[in-house]
Amino acid sequence: MNPKVDFFFDQAGQWQKEFEKLRTLVSDTGLEEDLKWGCPCYTYNGRNIVLIHGFKEYCALLFFKGALLNDTENILIQQSENVQAARQIRFTDLKQIADLEKTIRTYVYEALEVEKSGVKVPMKETQEFEMPEEFQHKLNENLELKEAFETLTPGRQRAYLLHFSSAKQSKTREARIEKYIPQILTGKGLND
Repeated sequence: MNPKVDFFFDQAGQWQKEFEKLRTLVSDTGLEEDLKWGCPCYTYNGRNIVLIHGFKEYCALLFFKGALLNDTENILIQQSENVQAARQIRFTDLKQIADLEKTIRTYVYEALEVEKSGVKVPMKETQEFEMPEEFQHKLNENLELKEAFETLTPGRQRAYLLHFSSAKQSKTREARIEKYIPQILTGKGLND
């Protein structure tokens, strides 16, 4: 266990007992404990395998390549339709963790083997993401914007497409697009 991660468990609040149990379970697998994104992250040779995190309604064990695991117990959850690789096991109390202890270890070991094998999750190509009609119209009328968008990395392109298309109303999509045009023109991503 890594002492720099202790503060997360000391300040855990609502899920403290559950987090401590998950920490013990995952630490027993021999993975290295680190702190990433403010959460305990367990790695193998610097590669992320599993992360402990909490939300208002549940705490979870997130498997970075969970889509590749054999979910024999049908307990892995895809957080949203846009999440391609990661999957969670969610918990709402300590008993659930205790009941699944053997299964959790099995899944962690399998995730480790997946990482060692070098298998990658097949990711959707940028062109497979929905192109909002409002953004396509802007790209068609502004060649500079189109070129700037096409030179962005695929990840930055996807982030913009997801952000724009997630708005339910056309006027909201248009407002989002207008807001980010200057950023796209300077070659920056959504969160840069």
